[in-house]
Amino acid sequence: MNAQPIRDTAPPADEITREVVDLMANLVALFHREYEEAAAARSLTGAQAKVLALLRRGPMPMRQIAQTLSCEPSNVTGIVDRLETRGFVTRQPDRQDRRVKLVAATDTGSTASEELRESLNFAREPLAALGPDERTQLRDLLRRMLAGASGPGA
Repeated sequence: MNAQPIRDTAPPADEITREVVDLMANLVALFHREYEEAAAARSLTGAQAKVLALLRRGPMPMRQIAQTLSCEPSNVTGIVDRLETRGFVTRQPDRQDRRVKLVAATDTGSTASEELRESLNFAREPLAALGPDERTQLRDLLRRMLAGASGPGA
């Protein structure tokens, strides 16, 4: 079987693009490090905290949680089991399809998620260096970039 080379359809990166990508990678690494630390301070794993954050949108099928987090459904089952044991989530049947179980955050889980979110200092100080118009412009540019992206979370 002959493998076809993967063709990159993106335009070649210029120096500014490479620098922006590197800066974004540094920001993502900083965010992940702080997020894991904030989760651990609440005796949560990063994955458990991410599930609780997703559930801020409302009850969600476990399959959708797995797809959003790009992990196996069996992993989500274990995460949800541990969150349920701690009283952070409940499982409930979907009214449209009773075979599907929806995971919903309890009041305790919602509070824990909101406290975690509020404890994140990531970007607060760097964003404070920008004026309101600059923050609005950055937000709009990030939205535009994400709207043009494909895949989970886009």
